[in-house]
Amino acid sequence: MKLVGSVTFNIAPSATKGFANAPAYDTHRPSYLPEAVEDLLIKLQVKGIDNARIIDIGAGTGKFSELLAKRDENYEVVAVEPHGGMREECARKGLRGVKVVDGIANAMPVETQSADAVVVAQVGCTAHGIGDLTRSQILDGLRANSKRFATDEALEEFYRVLIPGGNLGMIWNVEDYNAPKSWEPRTAWEAIMKEIVWSLDDQQPRFRHEKWRQVFEKQVSRNPFTIQAADPLFSLPLGEDSVEFTYWLRPEAVWDRFRSLSQIAVLEGDELARVKEKVFTAMSERDVEKNASGELPLHGRVVYGWTSSIPCAPLKNGG
Repeated sequence: MKLVGSVTFNIAPSATKGFANAPAYDTHRPSYLPEAVEDLLIKLQVKGIDNARIIDIGAGTGKFSELLAKRDENYEVVAVEPHGGMREECARKGLRGVKVVDGIANAMPVETQSADAVVVAQVGCTAHGIGDLTRSQILDGLRANSKRFATDEALEEFYRVLIPGGNLGMIWNVEDYNAPKSWEPRTAWEAIMKEIVWSLDDQQPRFRHEKWRQVFEKQVSRNPFTIQAADPLFSLPLGEDSVEFTYWLRPEAVWDRFRSLSQIAVLEGDELARVKEKVFTAMSERDVEKNASGELPLHGRVVYGWTSSIPCAPLKNGG
């Protein structure tokens, strides 16, 4: 068994400061729909498997690990998270069967071929809780984001820790306003917010750019003369599915959630004020649906994908 040795995981100072208020992050960010989690675990072939070992990459405050810890399978969960404050909040919960460790997607202190499944939950999509940073600090932190997973190095590390034929899963909460351009928002006010997001796009890779699949797809070449050099580690095509959600939130809570998007968080002064006014104006139109408590329906989807590692990496070994 190979264990990654003593490694210092460096995070940009801006990222460290940005995630400093881990308890607040944990309180205000949503969990994942039970039906989506259930189906993902089925696809990963760990549903009903007692004591299966699951690695939660970029675990944060343990949103996904918490769901695993509550299940009857008594999973052994390794929550890998580079940010100290997030790790502390996750450990504070005292989740059953969850071990919290310092690490990143391409360097985990986990034994080789020891995990039945690896799960990447909400990683590399947004940066939350960074409203008190300067624009340059936030952008520096995004460029140095150690929690992004869609890299060759990360896939190699996932492959290393998985048992032969083990499975890799990915899951995201994606609001309509932060979705790919091809997705149609379900309300006019969310469409306006989506237009704002895309108008301020900073080209940092997120789920809405739909580029996360590319690291898997480029493993193999369609050219029959070069396929033996392609070295695929995970099977294609990827499995994908989604479940729609609706959360009822007051306008102020919608703004707080919207403000947590990194390209909104970098705004300052008049520019920030203009965006805020535009959002609240959209939410206050007469035809906007609200319940008796004055809450609006915030829409989105839980998107999840899965793939399996190729035993013995046959192309790599000439097999």
